[in-house]
Amino acid sequence: MSSREFPVSRTEAEWRAMLTPEQYHVMRAHGTERPGSCGLLREKRAGTFACAGCGQPLFVGDRKFESGTGWPSFDTPVEGSTETTTDRSLGMVRTEVHCARCGSHLGHVFPDGPPPTGLRYCINGVALEFLPSE
Repeated sequence: MSSREFPVSRTEAEWRAMLTPEQYHVMRAHGTERPGSCGLLREKRAGTFACAGCGQPLFVGDRKFESGTGWPSFDTPVEGSTETTTDRSLGMVRTEVHCARCGSHLGHVFPDGPPPTGLRYCINGVALEFLPSE
């Protein structure tokens, strides 16, 4: 993880206690869930997708689209909710997306999304919790 201080911080033991093993692997160890394995991939109700680590709203449901990749995809995050860093792992250069409040790894952003942004935020579903609109 980044050495940067985030507004929400926990010890590694606290993260392990609050997250499932899969969430910990993705969010704290920069892992990736299996494509197509998350129920949020098919979530189409109105609502907000929040960080499973700190509850910060990250994406709204009307910005979600079907990318065919096997991961929930969005074209725009909630303003100020995410930050990016350069990820040089796996022998390639990608743009990593993490939560601006707790630093948890969420996924990656690619320049092949739909208008109006042309971006595809490819996000691990286990890093999200869905809050339906009431």
